[in-house]
Amino acid sequence: MCLGIPGRIEAITRPEAKLALVDVLGVKREINIACIVREGEPLEECIGAWVLVHVGFAMNRVDEHEAMLTLQLLKELGDAQVELESYKTRAVV
Repeated sequence: MCLGIPGRIEAITRPEAKLALVDVLGVKREINIACIVREGEPLEECIGAWVLVHVGFAMNRVDEHEAMLTLQLLKELGDAQVELESYKTRAVV
């Protein structure tokens, strides 16, 4: 199973390699945007776009609302995992 994490393109860093700086929940990484650039579209048009990031590649574009819903769901899953681990620790002791 693949998991794409929503991120927002902030800048084009190396246009010749189609690399961009993407912010995912405050973590900024350089990723490849070749898969989401539309034919004839200047790379700068991608700045501000929300994308799903998987293993260093922007796999597709998503709208901001969908990105926010996904990020909220991921946060809730993380919170549930922390709560589950806390429960397991208390149950063993």
